[in-house]
Amino acid sequence: MNQTSLICGSLAIDVIMQYEGRFGDTLLADQLHKVNVSFLVPTMRTEFGGCSGNIAYNLKLLDGDPRIVGVMGQDCAAYLERLQKLGISTQNILIKKDAYNAQCFVTADSDNNQINAFHPGAMSFAHENNIEEAGPARLAIISPDGHLGMLKHADDLQRLNIPFIFDPGQQMPMFTPEQLIAFIDKATYVTCNDYEIELLVDRTGLSLADIAHRLDALIVTRGEKGSQIYTKGTSIDIPAVKADAVLDPTGCGDAYRAGLLYGLTHDLGWETTGRLASLLGAIKIAHKGAQNHVLTKEEIADRFEQAFGYRYE
Repeated sequence: MNQTSLICGSLAIDVIMQYEGRFGDTLLADQLHKVNVSFLVPTMRTEFGGCSGNIAYNLKLLDGDPRIVGVMGQDCAAYLERLQKLGISTQNILIKKDAYNAQCFVTADSDNNQINAFHPGAMSFAHENNIEEAGPARLAIISPDGHLGMLKHADDLQRLNIPFIFDPGQQMPMFTPEQLIAFIDKATYVTCNDYEIELLVDRTGLSLADIAHRLDALIVTRGEKGSQIYTKGTSIDIPAVKADAVLDPTGCGDAYRAGLLYGLTHDLGWETTGRLASLLGAIKIAHKGAQNHVLTKEEIADRFEQAFGYRYE
């Protein structure tokens, strides 16, 4: 049986810099109308990221079959080489030679406040990457990407009869209420965190129950409170898994979504699928960066058994 998952979404480079002082000591409240400041950042690291890259990375750890449908720029060589070494197909990554990779520049201070600058770059051309060229798939996910690309991919997946998860994330404000309702009606599943579902309810005028009724399942993550899966008129509570450490939440949602994709493409059932997704989020948060946790499929299965008392295999 085809267990391929199409992963539509951003591919980005995160440049993370650490300022040893406090922004509040430099930014004067009565002078914010004319800010001209410079912060000395003794440490800097570069991380591979972007929603599709993060989801594919975690799905590959489970020995799943991810196929990224994304766009990169002229500075793509290092990321492409990494994906290829991981055994993740790069065949359906479009390269825009006149653009740069999407990049996020993060400066954090000693209080963990952040000043971020995001350059969408090649991500803005997501609508030029055709779903048809990726071939048949069991399931797809539309994660945050260029908003024109997200709209086109939803239309194309519906036309191709490929069920998909709609994961609007931080791109939700880019869409009109009518477009968000259309996404919901085309999707088979929708997943949001607790803030995003409130925003989706507010933007669409639909209640949580209304949204769930239009789908096979609505999945809402609530951090340390676990998650809920609303399906067939019922709500399934998924417990959070205690993390070994809480070091970096970046990419935890993407790890969770990889668990959803694996469970759905392997017919694990909602209880086990949600628990596997929860475990992957807990594993990720104990590591800095979105793609630096390294486990085998067997090690993940062992962690699952320790947490829940049975094996999902």
